[in-house]
Amino acid sequence: MIGFCGAGLGHGLNLGERVEWGSSCCVRRSRSSRPSFGKFVFGSLRMSTSAPSTSRPRGNMQHKREAYWFYRFLSMVYDQFVNPMHWTADMRDQSLVEAGLTERGGQLDVVDVGGGTGFCTEGILKYVPPERVTLLDQSLAQMAKAKTKQSLKGITIVEGDAEKLPFATDSVDRYVSAGSIEYWPEPARGISEAYRVVKPGGIATIIGPVRATNPISRFFCDMWMLFPEEEQYRLWFEQAGFQDVKVSYIGPPHYRGIREHGLIMGLTVTGSKKSAGLPKVQLPPSLTEDRSRAMSWADRIVFVYRFTLGLVGGIYYFLLPLAVGAYAFVFVRQRPN
Repeated sequence: MIGFCGAGLGHGLNLGERVEWGSSCCVRRSRSSRPSFGKFVFGSLRMSTSAPSTSRPRGNMQHKREAYWFYRFLSMVYDQFVNPMHWTADMRDQSLVEAGLTERGGQLDVVDVGGGTGFCTEGILKYVPPERVTLLDQSLAQMAKAKTKQSLKGITIVEGDAEKLPFATDSVDRYVSAGSIEYWPEPARGISEAYRVVKPGGIATIIGPVRATNPISRFFCDMWMLFPEEEQYRLWFEQAGFQDVKVSYIGPPHYRGIREHGLIMGLTVTGSKKSAGLPKVQLPPSLTEDRSRAMSWADRIVFVYRFTLGLVGGIYYFLLPLAVGAYAFVFVRQRPN
C-alpha cells in the first residue's frame, strides 16, 4: 500500500558518517570520508539532528517509481499471500481498536491513507458507515482491486499522495494508514500531513513495520524499504504536534512473539490533535520525483539497480515467515508481542 510523492530532502550526510538513533534523535559520528559498500547498496541513510528534519530515502523501494512498479505486481497476490503471512484480520482489528472508531456511534469522517486493496478499510467499515470513509492510494493497480470488492461498496476512492494529501486542514475525524509508511520517501512529512488534516480532538493511527535487531534480517530490511524503530515513530509524531502518543505491539500469530527479525506490520502508533491548524514542525521544501517524466539511460540504470536490490530484500521477507513460523512451531512457546 503506497501513497507518496517526495524524493526526500534533509540535512546533508557524508557517506562516511555513521548514524545511530537514540531515544529522541540520532547522533552523527565521523568515520571516514570514503563511501562504504553498505551505503552504496542501501542508498542514502536517513538522519535527523536535534532539530526536526525530513528523511532521505533509505530502502531501495522507498522511491516513487520503484514502489509504484513493485506494487503493480504485488497487488496481484497481496490479499492472497501477503496478508496471511504478515497482516491478518485479527492484527488489523486489534490495531483499529486504538483508532477510537467507536466514538459518536461511528459517525466519523475517516480517511485510510495508502489503503491499497482495501483490507484495512474493510476493518474500518465494521465501525463507520461507508459514506463517511475515504480510501486514498497512488497505486492504480491497488485501487482497481479495491473497486471490485463488494465489501467496500459506498466508500470514496481517490488517487493521492500521502505526503501531500488532497484534503483541507482540520477536515477528518480519524486518519488511518496501515502498511504505507515504509514506502514514503519523507515519513516526517507524511505524518505532518496526517496532523494537518485531522480535526481538533481527532486521532491519527499509523500501523507499520519495525526494524530488525537480527543482523542478517536487518541487512535485508534496510536493503528493501523503511523499517523505523519505535523511537523514530514517536519522534515524528511529537514533532508534528501530536499529543498522547501511544505505541502498541502486534505480530503474526505464527511468529509466536518472535520480533528480532523485524516485522512488516509490527507497531500501531496513535496520537491526538488538541488544537486546530497546521503541524508544529517546520520542514524544508520537498523535492518531488516526477514519475511521468521520461527516463534517461542513467535513470533506467538506477531504476534497475534499485528495483533489483529492493526485490531481493522483498523476496527475503516473503520467505522469512515460512522459516520463522516453522522454527516457532517446533521450538518456541508463545511470547508476548
